[in-house]
Amino acid sequence: MQELGQIPLSPFGSRALSPGVLKINSMVRACAAGTPAQKWKVFRDISAARAALGVPDRALIVLNALLSFHPYAVLTAGSADLVVFPSNRHLSLRSHGMAASTLRRHLAALVDHGLILRRDSPNGKRFARKSADGDVEIAYGFDLAPIVARAAEFDRLARRIEEEARLARNLRQRFTVLRRDVVKMIAAGVEAGIAIDWPGTHGKYQAIVSRVPRTPAAEALEPIINELQELANDILAVLNAHLCEPAAAPPPAPSDAEADGNASPRLLTFHPTASTDPDHNRRTDRPETIPLRVVLDACPDIIDYARGEIRSYRELLTTAALVRPLLGISPSAWEEAGQVMGEMQASIVVAAILQRGVAIKNPGGYLRNLTRRAAAGEFSIWPMLLALSATRLKKAT
Repeated sequence: MQELGQIPLSPFGSRALSPGVLKINSMVRACAAGTPAQKWKVFRDISAARAALGVPDRALIVLNALLSFHPYAVLTAGSADLVVFPSNRHLSLRSHGMAASTLRRHLAALVDHGLILRRDSPNGKRFARKSADGDVEIAYGFDLAPIVARAAEFDRLARRIEEEARLARNLRQRFTVLRRDVVKMIAAGVEAGIAIDWPGTHGKYQAIVSRVPRTPAAEALEPIINELQELANDILAVLNAHLCEPAAAPPPAPSDAEADGNASPRLLTFHPTASTDPDHNRRTDRPETIPLRVVLDACPDIIDYARGEIRSYRELLTTAALVRPLLGISPSAWEEAGQVMGEMQASIVVAAILQRGVAIKNPGGYLRNLTRRAAAGEFSIWPMLLALSATRLKKAT
């Protein structure tokens, strides 16, 4: 067993003895002899806390390899076998064939972050001297003692990070549920014909959710969730007040005037077959060349407004007609888009406008502009869907 006076501390060659190394060495000496640490449990804690510790991912590969050279699952403070002395070739093999220069860089990172200590021999080689009985008397290589000395610290850090991740995950789930509830309640209110400013309410909802960052942390999500909860409570109060009223008689069949845009949004549909323009009929009645799944993948927000699943373009059209007034799109702009683009393509555009949220300041004007471009043959729905898909993919990564 190495005595304290025989344990080398200074590094071989031109490397300086840093204050960090002195601090870690003091922690190792202060650790009570015989203190055990499950090496793979500590390694998992270090991996979980790697971002807080600042340890590069690939440095953990090297640490994993070093631990594999220790023969037991438990590291014991004060034991001579805490110093492992693999050759560069063997260490590289267990580090997935890591190049020598990369290996040296990550070994230095492990030392700098206080995970290992160098115990360099007089000539810088790694080896062990054994007694006649085969016991290690002195070893030169990499000392794993800091892992034992800091095991409790790593455990606390990993638990804290795990708890923060759990809270953030719960907040994200709560946000998702609240967002779905608000959308469904708005859709229910519009369908029920409750006379309040639903477009304004929907605009408030979009303004709230637009503030969610790409990678939402708990401190950023909490105030947004509180605002969304207040909005949900307000909408629920309106719905409850109207649900308590006596049920109204079933509405009469829609008149021609209602079909022109004065009816409830769910009754706003197009009637392209009434057109006398044969080219218009061919344009709107042709089979769709864009798979519905592509549309829903690019514009998933519209799914929340549907009564059930959107399994056909007819169901997409019904849902788009419901969303249209929430976006502030006038009946005339909606009707004109259906006549020029075709009702299916117009519903896709509304889904895309909804997906972009507050990025489009004037949805009605935006739809009219696209309708004019479509009439001039200058508009295609594919680039819009591809751009939305690319944006969603970028946010996901």
